Amino acid sequence: MPSSAPRKRVRKSPADRRAEIVEAAAFVALTEGLEAITLRRIGEDLGVRPGLVSHYFPAVEDLVAEAFGSAAERELDALIPAERSRADPGHHLARFFALAMGPGYDDISRLWINARHLSRYRPVLRARVEHQESRWRDRLTELLRAGAEGGVFRTDDPRVTAIRILVVVDGLGAHANTDSGDRPDAVRHMAVTTAEDGLGLERGALLRRAQELRRAGADRPATRP
Repeated sequence: MPSSAPRKRVRKSPADRRAEIVEAAAFVALTEGLEAITLRRIGEDLGVRPGLVSHYFPAVEDLVAEAFGSAAERELDALIPAERSRADPGHHLARFFALAMGPGYDDISRLWINARHLSRYRPVLRARVEHQESRWRDRLTELLRAGAEGGVFRTDDPRVTAIRILVVVDGLGAHANTDSGDRPDAVRHMAVTTAEDGLGLERGALLRRAQELRRAGADRPATRP
């Protein structure tokens, strides 16, 4: 006969438990918004008491900021990995656009909109948003600088070029909540053409590479928490 003895609960390490809480909160942030994160809600989702969640995050504002940071960092690592196996910066930049132009990243675009709005009133979240923006600027600048040093790109100031690209990407992403999908191609591809102009590339060359990667399946969204 099957045993009726209760299953032994596995006690998680503090690091694993904290990571589990952040992952659950990041999922809520991506699917419902940062406002939906409460200590009680995350406890219910994990099947634990809210007191356990508050043990790791006494203030919900800290958990909100951590949830956003976790999701944003995962996005960054998916779009522009810090460790890149291929040496060709042109490939990695085209891959970035192939991913960023796909619908799989609408959720993270909405999360950035959400976080920037709430950060006006929440200092802890504002600091995390600023940190993630800095991480994006540094990672893209590093990629463009590597391309310039290797003769793939031509730019006198990789950081300024990186900021220009990100401003356009953010501007397009700001319409994630309302975009009806009927933008003209010249608008949808503005970030790519900005990169081509700023990096001395033939007009349309980077876009073609990005589209080839999309057709090859590179636009599949990264795994969500």
